[in-house]
Amino acid sequence: MSSWGAVRLQDPDSGQSQNDDNTMAVDINLLKKLRTETGISLADCRKALEESSNDIAKAKEWLQKHGIEKAEKKSDRETSQGIIESYIHQNGRVGAMVEVSCETDFVARTDDFKHVTHEIAMQVAAMNPKDVDTLLKQEYIRDSSKTIETLIKEVIAKLGENIVVKKFQRFELGK
Repeated sequence: MSSWGAVRLQDPDSGQSQNDDNTMAVDINLLKKLRTETGISLADCRKALEESSNDIAKAKEWLQKHGIEKAEKKSDRETSQGIIESYIHQNGRVGAMVEVSCETDFVARTDDFKHVTHEIAMQVAAMNPKDVDTLLKQEYIRDSSKTIETLIKEVIAKLGENIVVKKFQRFELGK
C-alpha cells in the first residue's frame, strides 16, 4: 500500500504519527518547503524527510549525501550534448570560455545547467586553473565550503544526468 494513503498510527513513545508500514509520516508542508528550496524530486525529498524524522536540516544533509552518491553512479555515462559558455569580467580585461557537456540537449537548455556552466566560466576567469583536474579541486569562489566538483555533483543530482567539464580557455588582456 502506498504510504500516501496509508493508515497513520501513533507512536506510543514519541507521539509522532507513523504509517502502517512503520515509516514516519511525512509533513506535507515540510515536503513542499524542501522541494522548493532544493529543486530535487518529490520522491527523494519524501525519502529524506522519512529518513530524518521530518527534520529539514537533516533531510538536506541526506539529500546532499544521496545526491553525491547518485552523481558518482552517473559518471561513466556518455556526454555528447552541452553548451559553450563565456564570461567576461566587468573590467573587460579578463575572460573565459568553457565547454561543459551533459547527456541530452533537454538538460543543456535548463536554467540549472546554464547557471552551473556560467559559474564554472566565472571560476576559470577568477582563479586561472592550469587544467580541468585543478579546476575541479578548487574551492568554489562563491562558497568556500564546496569545490567545483561538489557544485557539479549537486547539479547532477538535481538534473539526473552526468555533467562533464570538457575544456576551457582563459583570456587576459596583454598576456
